[in-house]
Amino acid sequence: MAQTAPPHGTGRVASLHLAARTGDPTFRVARARAVTGRGLAGDRNYWAGEGPRPRRRGAGRASGVCDVTLIEAEVLEALAREDGITLTPAECRRNLVCRGIRLNPLVDREFRIGTVILRGLKLSEPCARLEELVRPGLIRGLLHRGGLRAEVVRGGTIRVGDPILPLPHDARQLVPPVASDLP
Repeated sequence: MAQTAPPHGTGRVASLHLAARTGDPTFRVARARAVTGRGLAGDRNYWAGEGPRPRRRGAGRASGVCDVTLIEAEVLEALAREDGITLTPAECRRNLVCRGIRLNPLVDREFRIGTVILRGLKLSEPCARLEELVRPGLIRGLLHRGGLRAEVVRGGTIRVGDPILPLPHDARQLVPPVASDLP
């Protein structure tokens, strides 16, 4: 599949989605509060428990813990063009739909969205549950391009339209905290 997004450089948040509970439909929001080590406030993946978030929860595919999920808008467009599957940004069940940046190269890298810093953990491969909730054919169509799972390294507010910028290694030392990040 030909990717139209550049491999590196600045992208943008095209849309932002939350779901109150696992399995609930996602809904579009203009902004969300990213909390370090917990996720997006109000989302199904937000860790509201005591202490730090566990690194694993359960078995199998669901064992991967993440704070935020992302997907490229260009992948959704390619899915419609190549596989005949039209998937809206809300239906893809990812928190952030991004435009103008490749996400796969961000595994094990830190990147900035507005003032928030995230670290890519692993690819967010499609699963049978996604097909069950949305429509058949998604596993094949989104394999290795289903997005990215990330953790919040430095919290703040993510807004639609925010720039997305990969950071050089050890970049946190170069990025001063902003007032919304301070206690």
